[in-house]
Amino acid sequence: MLVVVAPGQGAQTPGFLTPWLELPGLADRLAAWSEVAELDLIAFGTTADADAIRDTAVAQPLLVAAALASAEALGVAPDLLAGHSVGEFATAALAGVITPEQALTLVRERGRAMAEAASVTETGMTAVLGGDEGDVLAVIDKHGLTPANINGSGQIVAGGTLEQLAAFADDGPPGARLRPLAVAGAFHTAHMAPAVERLREAAAQVTPADPGVRLLSNADGQVVTGGAEVMRRLVDQVSNPVRWDSCMATMAELGVTRMIELLPGGTLTGLARRGLRGVKTVAVKTPDDLDAARELIK
Repeated sequence: MLVVVAPGQGAQTPGFLTPWLELPGLADRLAAWSEVAELDLIAFGTTADADAIRDTAVAQPLLVAAALASAEALGVAPDLLAGHSVGEFATAALAGVITPEQALTLVRERGRAMAEAASVTETGMTAVLGGDEGDVLAVIDKHGLTPANINGSGQIVAGGTLEQLAAFADDGPPGARLRPLAVAGAFHTAHMAPAVERLREAAAQVTPADPGVRLLSNADGQVVTGGAEVMRRLVDQVSNPVRWDSCMATMAELGVTRMIELLPGGTLTGLARRGLRGVKTVAVKTPDDLDAARELIK
């Protein structure tokens, strides 16, 4: 069984789209999507620096466009789809729930709303690597933080105010390493609640279709079969934790044997190598990776 996954915010790096512009038609596709996103996706993906693409309002449309463009170049028909955080919008489009243009319109509003919510209070996120999961969750709770991403493979991301994160850094879980993340806010926590209603209003303008491919949800890792339910979950997920551990558990239950991570790949295949042992993976980073991905499809 083949699963195709789309990464979330933080996967972008300066210039990552540059080699992709050499593929026939891809620059034209990105130019058209730039009009929808109201951003110059080509410039942000080729010449912008790390600070520019760290901006939530930029990063989210950029990541969704990159995932969709690489999927189009690959031409894959997977058995299962799953996206991490904003990557869920890319996989919803690939499953036929919404169109790529609708995905980018919604993500444009999502990114702007989350950026505005993040500006209200200085917040951030810290990755916790290793340690006993129970101990990690207990210390996160002790400091008033939220386990915003429970990624499995010994990785949990805590979100909250900078003051809370500073205290957490001084009094972290035993046996764990802490790594502050270069993100602009505490995503998937209550700090994002103001963005939920704005996204809900935008989503109300879209009539979704039922998924044509099995599609996993970050809420609980379950397969979602109705388009309306997919949309409800996409909206609610903005302020709720991402349960990628549950998504990987469902992949294992369903018998996934192969995984392709769309552009900019690396993060989710890294988690799979530790949490889904034996599953063959390909991370799509440059066009040179397409041959390996196509070989895996065979």
